[in-house]
Amino acid sequence: MNAFTARSIAVRALLAAMLLTSMACTPLQVLTHSVSQNEARVPVGRYDLDLDHCSITFDVEHFKYSRFTMRFDRKKGQLNWNEGGLEQSSVSVSIDAASIDTNVPLLDKMVKSESLLDVERYPEIRFVSTKFERTGESRGTLTGNLTIHGVTRKATFSVEGPTAPGKDPWGNLRIGLSASTKINRKDFGLTWNAALETGGILVGDEVTITLDVEAVKA
Repeated sequence: MNAFTARSIAVRALLAAMLLTSMACTPLQVLTHSVSQNEARVPVGRYDLDLDHCSITFDVEHFKYSRFTMRFDRKKGQLNWNEGGLEQSSVSVSIDAASIDTNVPLLDKMVKSESLLDVERYPEIRFVSTKFERTGESRGTLTGNLTIHGVTRKATFSVEGPTAPGKDPWGNLRIGLSASTKINRKDFGLTWNAALETGGILVGDEVTITLDVEAVKA
């Protein structure tokens, strides 16, 4: 073995030793769940929906030309906030199905009838959360059981929030959140439709559910 080869082997051995030493001295970084900055600032406790600052809407395709939006005027809900943020907390929302408002009285009557929501038999629309998964800072997915027309199906909402908590002019601590999902109304037994003379159908099957809410600490 000549002097050059010996030096090359020695340099490689030294570099390998340095690399192994560096790896041994560097702690492994393990990724774990962490709450967002806003979540960390929310005090533990129960938060009730502020009914005067809460919007829940359903919208569907209409004549294939536009989206038609309906709102619900009577609802209630609460967020039970625990240490660990939304992942360790729970959400429940209840809607009075008969409070639907399409801004068209005749259409209100039809949507409430046996053909669609059948509000006399199924007066409540309800969502109860089962799992939250964070997908980014102040973003995540909230999965739970959604009941419409007496049928319960799993639904997953895309969530933005919560906002940082703050006190309103009356001293109440409040936070804000937004959530939305898409469902197929036929999955909940809402199958009524009408054919158009020009082809196609009157109402689309896909329904977008959107919530924009403020919640106040009880």
